[in-house]
Amino acid sequence: MDALDRLLAPTDRFADRHLGPSPEDRQAMLDLLGFDSLDALVDKAVPDGIRMDGDLDLPAPLTEQQLLALARERAEQNETMRSFIGMGYYGTVTPPVILRNVLENPGWYTQYTPYQAEIAQGRLEALLNFQTAVADLTGLPVANASLLDEGTAAAEAMTMFFGAARGERDLFFVDARCHPQTIAVVQQRAEPQGITVEVGDWAAFAPEASCVGALVQYPTTDGEVVDYKDFADRIHEAGGLLAVATDLLALTLLEAPGEWGADVAVGSSQRFGVPMGFGGPHAAFFATTEDFKRKIPGRIIGVSQDRHGDTALRMALQTREQHIRREKATSNICTAQVLLANVAGFYAVYHGPDGLTEIAERVHRATKTLANAIESAGYIVASGDVFDTIRIVAGVTGANLQDILARAREEFGINLRAYDNGDLGIALDQTVTPEDLRDLAALFGADLDTDSAPEGYEGPLARETAFMEHPTFHSYRSEHEMLRYLKKLENRDLSLVHSMIPLGSCTMKLNATAEMMPITMPGFSDLHPFAPEDQAKGYHAVISELQTWLAEITGFHSVSLQPNSGAMGEYTGLLAIRAYHLAQGDTQRMACLIPTSAHGTNPASAVMCGMNVVPVKVLENGNIDLDDLRAKAEKHRDTLAALMITYPSTHGVFETTIREIADIVHDAGGLVYMDGANMNAMVGLCRPGDFGMDVCHLNLHKTFAIPHGGGGPGMGPIGVVEKLAPFLPGHPVVTTGGDQATGPVAAAPYGSALVLLISWAYCAMLGARGLKMSSQVAILNANYMAKRLDGHYDVLYRGPGGLSAHEFILDVRPFQASGVGAEDIAKRLIDYGFHAPTMSWPVTGTLMVEPTESEPKAELDRFCDAMIAIRTEIQELELGTADAEDNVLKMAPHTAAEVTADEWSHPYSRQQAAYPAAWSRDAKFWPTVGRVDNAWGDRNLVCSCPPMEDYAEEAA
Repeated sequence: MDALDRLLAPTDRFADRHLGPSPEDRQAMLDLLGFDSLDALVDKAVPDGIRMDGDLDLPAPLTEQQLLALARERAEQNETMRSFIGMGYYGTVTPPVILRNVLENPGWYTQYTPYQAEIAQGRLEALLNFQTAVADLTGLPVANASLLDEGTAAAEAMTMFFGAARGERDLFFVDARCHPQTIAVVQQRAEPQGITVEVGDWAAFAPEASCVGALVQYPTTDGEVVDYKDFADRIHEAGGLLAVATDLLALTLLEAPGEWGADVAVGSSQRFGVPMGFGGPHAAFFATTEDFKRKIPGRIIGVSQDRHGDTALRMALQTREQHIRREKATSNICTAQVLLANVAGFYAVYHGPDGLTEIAERVHRATKTLANAIESAGYIVASGDVFDTIRIVAGVTGANLQDILARAREEFGINLRAYDNGDLGIALDQTVTPEDLRDLAALFGADLDTDSAPEGYEGPLARETAFMEHPTFHSYRSEHEMLRYLKKLENRDLSLVHSMIPLGSCTMKLNATAEMMPITMPGFSDLHPFAPEDQAKGYHAVISELQTWLAEITGFHSVSLQPNSGAMGEYTGLLAIRAYHLAQGDTQRMACLIPTSAHGTNPASAVMCGMNVVPVKVLENGNIDLDDLRAKAEKHRDTLAALMITYPSTHGVFETTIREIADIVHDAGGLVYMDGANMNAMVGLCRPGDFGMDVCHLNLHKTFAIPHGGGGPGMGPIGVVEKLAPFLPGHPVVTTGGDQATGPVAAAPYGSALVLLISWAYCAMLGARGLKMSSQVAILNANYMAKRLDGHYDVLYRGPGGLSAHEFILDVRPFQASGVGAEDIAKRLIDYGFHAPTMSWPVTGTLMVEPTESEPKAELDRFCDAMIAIRTEIQELELGTADAEDNVLKMAPHTAAEVTADEWSHPYSRQQAAYPAAWSRDAKFWPTVGRVDNAWGDRNLVCSCPPMEDYAEEAA
């Protein structure tokens, strides 16, 4: 740095904004813990044997202004041509009122998964709207609150069918006219589980007794509207089931799949107002019949009631999140796409059924007008009856369609779909303009005849049933009404704009505004994932830099960004391990050692990879039982594939034996997979690749600042050692992965590419020093809180020096003798204005707390003060001075309606109920419902929006 650089060095460093505690507060916290510096604390907390030498080799940190300037430069390097490629990705218009007030609003994108229903009623209603729209349009009564993408949703349908058949059938048929990325994802998901996938022509397929089911596309990938009614009958007669990949906008005009025999309908809601974003994130939908309401993967929002008997929403039958069933799971789904499902649901509310139909008819009119013009110009359009997509056949008229493809890009700035056989495809969408249609016609030397355009859809399977009849879809036509509806729901949710969300293992950290801003820059948000590579130079620069930085941070050779959730990262890492063993000829290596304390996604992912789960015991202090590990590794020496381990441990501790653990597994011929959920304690301090790990996934929606979005989006890229790099996942449309790539694990080549910008910005603005400081302060904040709460609560599982990593566990089991459980404390925290810590995991009856580095000391103290005050309330029960049944803990949370009612029957005061701390008078967050009755909701499953009087009939 020369003299002028020093003179004008930036004074507003991003790290100073990202870290919550001020330098003075950090020193006060260190004084309480008995340390002179952060380095001294970390030296005691993190074992010497795993500490990295030196600092990370990363570029100098950027200021927010520099980052945004670079982001704009990169966005402009992407050439956002008019893309009519289709294949499941379409131009759409996000209504500005939704763009600004939902997608760009931290009041919507910083919430956690709605496990605490009382403070998530707004989001739950938005998701119920999404489920209702999906159920109505697909004609199937049970819809979930979103999955990751269309390809993986189709794979989930296959595995659900396979699970229902209990292994008695092993053949799954996929029609060749499904989207190619969907076919590839299904094939990859099937192979490790012993499912045979046959790809062919549905019309020629004869279902056999071994056929568990089939998948077709409606309309097909090349646009044709096909009548599958007879095919559905044939599948059912053979004892199989039918899944249909479909399009919500098309279903406004086409007969619902549930009407003609589909057992499952899947697809993407992307064209309901969600930007293409180079492939994601987008909310997939999954709808099915009543027969599978307890088998459906993912989450379902249902209607229940609270303790007052009033209607309340909740996540229904939460064990539908299959990963909770561990090795018995049929899916490892943990992350949904809640934020994007909210956007799609609000898009449906904004337009209503009439508005959606009008959009669909406009798209269809444009498509038919263009098809007629191209046919009149002498070309063969092969798609038959279509909705929005046509296919022009090569080699018939003598015209070279590849010349037309090139001219489209070079002269008109238009991308078309190119088929392997030389055919061209054109898919129109909501954004199509008269100029677009004229340019497309000019490409083929065609004249448009608008008089030939149909008023509506006139082909087969025209829709006759109504949809989206609930008043919600008819009530918000003016922007004032819509804005107030969005704000009403937002105000019913507690998010990071209100207070800290201290969830252990979930790392609810700051999602800085500057990190979020690039995702709505048109150069990033509007790019089709299958656009030619030279049109995505800005994206590829960002992707390459992020891969390089993550490899440096983890110490691994290569990184894949394709997995679009943490659980998918687990699956992808194990696939790479499996592929490596198979390439070595070790076909028998299918045993996977997993500690009994592991998150449920670990064993679920292993089973999905065809591995056999072998549990490993955990000691009372939370560490792996080395004796049991040695015994299991020796017993399975000839078949050992991998060990899955979370580090720091699930109990918030740096296990000092981690290198020895790796050696035991390696000596037995296995590889070590590290769950990176707790990487927030390690970045800049130690690297998994340096202490014996072979593969690790990273939760970008935790450690690297992508917001949780109320339950998604997430990203779970993996880093691998050199020998595993050849087996990173590929893609059938865009070249990715290694030279021995496994099949794709996500529909898009780079997963949810749009939100990679957030983690890229996070790393770019923090740099090596800021990333290291973030880990140090995360460890400081956790240990400061543990110290403050120690004595009021028992803190479990101390690590080296009696310290925790970045999270710690409070044991509340002793209070059960007084009738108080973890749930009572969780609900009482709502009255104090806080979300609960992680409940009853990894140890039943405990609370796991993680503050993150972003929370200031004042907020940490406020939470600790609330917990100490609750401990005093528990003591009143222990002493018998509070009623054992009617007390502030059992009745929590308290609503404004209850506290302001004319009658008050409780033995404690209204003030104690509603304003238990001074700060609650300054900024009170009011839950809109009382404690939700989970059992009632499970007994009376309602997962869409019928008229309110129907709820009473359902409960009768």
